[in-house]
Amino acid sequence: MTPSAFAARLRRRERVLGYWSVLDAPVATERIARLGYDYVCLDAQHGLLGYAGLLAGLTAIDAGGASVGLVRVEANDPTPIGRALDAGAAGVIVPLVDTAEDAARAVAATRYPPLGRRSYGPMRSGLRIGPAPAEAHAATVVLAMIETPDGLANVERICATPGLDGVYVGPSDLRLAVGGAHVADRSVDAVFEDAVRRVRQAAAAAGIAAGIHTPDGDTAALRLAQGYTFASIASDVVHLETAARTHLLAARTEEQAR
Repeated sequence: MTPSAFAARLRRRERVLGYWSVLDAPVATERIARLGYDYVCLDAQHGLLGYAGLLAGLTAIDAGGASVGLVRVEANDPTPIGRALDAGAAGVIVPLVDTAEDAARAVAATRYPPLGRRSYGPMRSGLRIGPAPAEAHAATVVLAMIETPDGLANVERICATPGLDGVYVGPSDLRLAVGGAHVADRSVDAVFEDAVRRVRQAAAAAGIAAGIHTPDGDTAALRLAQGYTFASIASDVVHLETAARTHLLAARTEEQAR
């Protein structure tokens, strides 16, 4: 899929599925990017990726051929946003967006003057996205994370930000934001689901994409059925650990049965 085709699908609120990567393992990332996910998101905020790993991961996604590469940047700042886009990302997920002004700053960091504050130096992205500013703008998506008490309180105004393509729920932080004692605190399930619904409805009212991180494919399917338009599934490190544990338990069970 090309970045421009992906951007068009996301903006039309078509259903889009992605995978989450936190490991600096380009060969593994390339294999994931061959499976048919619409996007693979590299996590530069909490993941184990420096800039060299980010660049290698985006190159690996392109080599896989089936997905576009997104980056969850480490901060709502023009420098990490610009570096991710210059490295070839088809879009950015921006964390800790609390207000419409925060969202507007994120949008501005993805747009060249006079529309924004992105510095021109597309480097690798010029091979695929642009290099003319108008082409880059058409093919580049910007998504604001809703994960804080202020972000939730201001979600309708955030969604109305000109140029914002979508919002993205960080469920762990959002659960804490609504009063959870920890990220798996089931005692706040009802208020958490209310918050998830509010984000989805705000995005729909504004006509922008609504995305959410999910732990597995079943949950991703559920959120899409509820009205979310895109979802990311788990992460490479989680699946690596889960598969290794499953095989270990199977081998030990078989051994004990003899």
